[in-house]
Amino acid sequence: MIHFQTLEATIQSPALKAVFSHWLDVRGNRTMPAWRDIDAAVIGRHLPKVWAWRFDPALDTFIGRLAGEEITTVLGKEIRGRPLEQCFPADAAQMVLDRYKTVMLGPHILHATGQVYMKTGRHGIGERIVLPLGEDGVTGDGVLGATEYRLNIGDARHVGAAIDYQHEKNTYYPMI
Repeated sequence: MIHFQTLEATIQSPALKAVFSHWLDVRGNRTMPAWRDIDAAVIGRHLPKVWAWRFDPALDTFIGRLAGEEITTVLGKEIRGRPLEQCFPADAAQMVLDRYKTVMLGPHILHATGQVYMKTGRHGIGERIVLPLGEDGVTGDGVLGATEYRLNIGDARHVGAAIDYQHEKNTYYPMI
């Protein structure tokens, strides 16, 4: 079983800590909260870094629910209503899909860190948390996440930011 204090201590970003803390609060005594439990007013100042996907079992993929401004800037497109495969580069889509399924079905919490490269030769560090969501509090039906990019996010789209998904350090924390 996960030790939430241990996980919280590994998260470096104050924004990610705040999103994680809110997720814990609204989770209550359930395994995971539902999407409807997430209160944008509580995490409002961190919304540019927040994203969420719902799982569509008929399509066996995630459909975008929400992406904050910083996430949309790095991805270069809005995710709302789009399948995951339309939002990530082809060489990363299956990997991202597998990671989100692991979080949702485990259920697990994923904490990831890694490089963000840019065509200009600059780079930065990214940190991400991925949290399971479930309408009934037990069975996963989506994910909520937040990503902190430590780089000049305003220039990301123009200079070609690319997340190095192949070399991220991913730590999965089992929920049960």
